[in-house]
Amino acid sequence: MKYRLIFLLIISFAVLSCNGQPSKNVKTIEPAAFAEKIAATPNAQILDVRTPEEYISGHIDNAANVNWNGTDFVVKAAALDKTKPVFVYCKSGGRSKQAAAKLEELGFTTVYELQGGMLKWDAAGLSKPSDKIIGLSTQEYNELLNTDKKVLIDFYAEWCAPCKKMKPYLLKMEKELVDKVVIIRLDADKNKTLISDMKISELPTLILYENKDVKWKNSGFISEEDLKKQLQ
Repeated sequence: MKYRLIFLLIISFAVLSCNGQPSKNVKTIEPAAFAEKIAATPNAQILDVRTPEEYISGHIDNAANVNWNGTDFVVKAAALDKTKPVFVYCKSGGRSKQAAAKLEELGFTTVYELQGGMLKWDAAGLSKPSDKIIGLSTQEYNELLNTDKKVLIDFYAEWCAPCKKMKPYLLKMEKELVDKVVIIRLDADKNKTLISDMKISELPTLILYENKDVKWKNSGFISEEDLKKQLQ
């Protein structure tokens, strides 16, 4: 019994070590709560950790652009007040999660990370409305569906790791299934109007149409084998 207890303690310790301890200083919160906390914080420190190009295309009011993939992230972050809350976000949550962990490591006591990044922020209707159409319009998008074949739309981004992993077999399927399926890949960063109007909050997002009706939708990574099953 004694040895069994010791064994269980060792296993428990190993699991905790692998999964990591929950952070006390970093809180990942939904867009509405993120916006509320910013509004309730005087002179809120807001970090947009995307690239300058992404930042210019649209950002949260009063956010400073501190590129996570740049060479001066730590230097710029060190200029902030570590005793006050800092709000961090990116496009979908990958970079902001890493940035939040680094901020905690640097000594920041309260870090709020935007869950789902700007994709979820836009989908929640928190971005300022704009009359400017970026990329395809809804009408142009609908025209892509004017075919007797099935149509698979792949919303992706160049910085998205799962998108990069899926790209080779999507391009391969585009040729192999040309008689049955039209596969169209749309860069989310170049089609912001569609992303907002369709409330797409995660990348990649795949949408399969048949006779202009949505037959299947998937957000996040999907294997080549599982994707082929949906296209049969």
